[in-house]
Amino acid sequence: MNPYIDLTIIVAKTAILALGGSITYYALRAYDRTGDRSLRELGVGFGIVTVGALLGGVSHQIIGADLAVGIAIDGLLTSVGFAVIVYSLYLE
Repeated sequence: MNPYIDLTIIVAKTAILALGGSITYYALRAYDRTGDRSLRELGVGFGIVTVGALLGGVSHQIIGADLAVGIAIDGLLTSVGFAVIVYSLYLE
């Protein structure tokens, strides 16, 4: 595989981890301040999306799984995380 692709994946997954982790942290912190369940679910949803990206990258870069396996893990957890985020938007 092209080493630039590997580097691009590492940079992108690191950025997703940093930014997704920040969104998760601030959403859960806002939940602690307000007690609003929708903020908790929002944080959980973004946390799942972030963990999905992390696990997808780790499976490929560290464990050595096929790139398609990493993409499948990332895609599955991203869809679950987005479902939780949509649910959080419907809470009152």
